[in-house]
Amino acid sequence: MTVSSTTTTFKAMGKASSTPIGGIRFDYLMAGLAAAVIGGLYLDGWAHSHGRVDKTFFTPWHGVLYGALFLNAIVLGIVLLVNHNRGRSWTTALPEGYILSFIGTPLFLVGGVGDLIWHTLFGFEVGIEPLLSPTHLLLALSGFFIMSGPIRAAWIRTENRKEQNWSILLPPIISLITIFSLFTFFTDYAHPLGNLRTITAQPYQGTFGSWGATGILLQSALLMGIVLFALRRWHLPFGTFTLMFTINAALMSVFRDLYVLILPALLSGIIADILYARIQPSVKRPDTVRMFAFIVPIVHMLSLLLTIIAIWGTSWSIHLWLGVCVMGGVIGLLMSYLIVPNPIPVRAEQAE
Repeated sequence: MTVSSTTTTFKAMGKASSTPIGGIRFDYLMAGLAAAVIGGLYLDGWAHSHGRVDKTFFTPWHGVLYGALFLNAIVLGIVLLVNHNRGRSWTTALPEGYILSFIGTPLFLVGGVGDLIWHTLFGFEVGIEPLLSPTHLLLALSGFFIMSGPIRAAWIRTENRKEQNWSILLPPIISLITIFSLFTFFTDYAHPLGNLRTITAQPYQGTFGSWGATGILLQSALLMGIVLFALRRWHLPFGTFTLMFTINAALMSVFRDLYVLILPALLSGIIADILYARIQPSVKRPDTVRMFAFIVPIVHMLSLLLTIIAIWGTSWSIHLWLGVCVMGGVIGLLMSYLIVPNPIPVRAEQAE
């Protein structure tokens, strides 16, 4: 996105000089910038997994990632100044939901400088170390703050469920996908698409099986945390889960060139969308939420595992690969009680 196109967008968002910048058009802009950040992150991950990174902090892959985040900082800074000049106080100059995004930009700068110092003092990480490095985790936290702005804005703004269609919910849905993909990026070592050997290792080794099963359970929890969070607040349009599962699988596939696994993710997303449309899970009907939360992780992980088994084979027994998928459904079911808890009964004497 160029500076001239950003300026044009700002003009479109506020035709009158007294109109503060914000609203749904600004959400679209920030969702696009969030997509640029997650794209830069996965591009850097691809470079690392394909041996394209030298032992230096200054790489073109870092340049893309840091450039996308720098553009977020520029946009938020401009909006802050413009809205203040249009009569807003400094504390209300940013659109609702974007204060944390603004805080995330200097936090990322601190993390970036800290990362440079860290590499200078302790060298460069290898293996799974980049995903657990303290400075990288600080960068991840700042990225979470920045990319989640459209979610917070839509959470505050959307009220009428009948108006919750693609035109209104696309920005928060894109933001949700970026957050989900941020989580899966930093848990790549515990993901079927990132650590295929834990499933396909021959002959069967207990340690690999334990790692693989644990990874599937973790990914089921992350998936349903995002899904149930969105389900609790919005009436999601048809295609939401297809888009979420497919984009995330496509991003995860770039690490190991496992693009064939995009298809089962697409299929599980379609099934989740059909199930959502049929049973219409809602906080007003907790049983439907329980059913949805139990079935979706089973379908999603089972689709991935069956494809992996069909192509590469496995030494896992049916007890393991089918059981761990069902256990993922149990995790989703239990999480539904946290997101949509049953009402606490009030006894007659307590009510009096």
